[in-house]
Amino acid sequence: MADNMKGLKRTHYCGEVLKAGETVTVGGYVDTVRNKGGIIFIVLRDRTGLVQLTFNETTDKAVFEKAASCHSEYVVMAKGEVRERESINDKIATGHFEIFVDDLRILAKAQTPPFEIVDNSNTNEELRLKYRYLDLRRKPLQQNIIMRSKIAKVARDYFYENGFIEIETPMMIKSTPEGARDYLVPSRVHPGSFYALPQSPQIYKQLLMISGFDRYIQLARCFRDEDLRADRQPEFTQIDLEMSFVEAEDVMTMAEGFVSRLFKEVLDVEIPVPLPRMKYTEAMDRFGSDKPDTRFGMEITDLSDAVKSCGFGVFTSAIENGGTVRCITAKNAAGTFTRKEIDKLTEYVKGIGVKGLAYIRWVEDEPNCSFGKFLGEGELDAIIKAAGAEKGDVVFIIADKKSTVLSSLGALRLKTAKQLDIIPEGKFNFLWITEFPFFEWNEETKHWDAMHHPFTMPMDECLEYLDSAPEKVFAKAYDLVLNGTELSSGSIRITDYELQQRMFEALGLTDEEIQAKFGFLVDAYKYGAAPHGGMGIGLDRLAMIICGAESLRDVTAFPKVQNASELMSDCPAPVDKDSLDILGIAVTEKE
Repeated sequence: MADNMKGLKRTHYCGEVLKAGETVTVGGYVDTVRNKGGIIFIVLRDRTGLVQLTFNETTDKAVFEKAASCHSEYVVMAKGEVRERESINDKIATGHFEIFVDDLRILAKAQTPPFEIVDNSNTNEELRLKYRYLDLRRKPLQQNIIMRSKIAKVARDYFYENGFIEIETPMMIKSTPEGARDYLVPSRVHPGSFYALPQSPQIYKQLLMISGFDRYIQLARCFRDEDLRADRQPEFTQIDLEMSFVEAEDVMTMAEGFVSRLFKEVLDVEIPVPLPRMKYTEAMDRFGSDKPDTRFGMEITDLSDAVKSCGFGVFTSAIENGGTVRCITAKNAAGTFTRKEIDKLTEYVKGIGVKGLAYIRWVEDEPNCSFGKFLGEGELDAIIKAAGAEKGDVVFIIADKKSTVLSSLGALRLKTAKQLDIIPEGKFNFLWITEFPFFEWNEETKHWDAMHHPFTMPMDECLEYLDSAPEKVFAKAYDLVLNGTELSSGSIRITDYELQQRMFEALGLTDEEIQAKFGFLVDAYKYGAAPHGGMGIGLDRLAMIICGAESLRDVTAFPKVQNASELMSDCPAPVDKDSLDILGIAVTEKE
């Protein structure tokens, strides 16, 4: 039978035992036990660190026997005098001190865990996620979760001090198109009807601006039924804000103040503001991405002029068909990218929609060129000069339509940089990407979609192209990027009723669809809406980068895996027929 806590009250956390001569009471999990016969050492662990408990021949016999019975992960409380250790352990903060225990309570015994609970665990992730409550006892994960909490606190403090009001928006809302699939919640009271879990609080925070709240903030839970990856979970948290009577500059300045304060408070790192800015078109041309990692170079180079008259038909035909020929040059990479490695990269780019990968690999005095036999005299030299290549470099070239070339070279740039290990650690490169295209062409549906959302304000000078040339319409939208990860997306919103109607129509929505999906918001505009804009900063991604984690799973207490299931609780799971019948739902086999 377990002991109780009667008469004991914790006075210190384990990591706070730093002064000899005082009597303390600590509680935690047994990390290790060393029984030397006449002396026993127990290392006790809690979220603040470790401390050594000591028992010897002077210890009460009953207490000593309890200590001898302890095993890893037992939950205990211990009271005793803090003394200086004879053998100092500089690896832990409390390594100069130990507690000579005179009262020990075993509050809970523990079975042998399915894996060893150590900081650098080699246990496969699936097993650790199955027993996530044990995995979370490890110091690295606890530090990540604590850091996430610190980020949330700084956010609340900063925005409260700047006049923002924290307002909760509903978790069960009307399903509206926002770019990803909704998670749907069936209604028992309204058979055949469904709520949606919010992909973001977008519409509600705009309604709050119309309601006159002026400045809104929320640590908002968001849900998107998307395929998962390292920086994506089906449920996530964003630091969501909206401001009235502002332009894009005001929102961006407010966000810059937050990230500058955050990094100073939690990492003691100075982030110079204002942050650098780059237009979307420039980012795509230089880096092949609207979230470029600017910690390293290897920018995209346009070779079209250099190859437009060359003898290699793949290049010339791409240009003649309105496409482009571009490259990235990997400096001093010839030793890394052997022919075998280049073949692997060729398969990689084919997997993302490219027909092939041309290359120049310069190892010997003469460069090896995959298309050299098609070139006339001097043509290879002209390409090498345009690419800025030298002996020891590798040039990767793709020819296709512009969008394909840029996106594929952007992906190849990141992949080769990781292989070359040229991305510096401990560096935080923030970047604003501005002036996004309002529309993007959807190849599947063959019509224009909103790149951000349909409430984004177009640039004033682009309004004339709404009906005639959608590809020329750019938006008052801005994304905040950090080290190649999109941290936030924001924009100035449309508040003019007639302009909003035009935008919906440009997106191919009928009057009936507009009313059914957005009627309540459109109606609200008729009663006067202050100009407003905002953004949502991804708390999870921010925590991931600050912690140096490789995945959102490392900064999320109970994450989902790639198939959107949670291994610990084994969800999602079937429900009984009675529950489905009440909701009027029948489950059928998916073809």
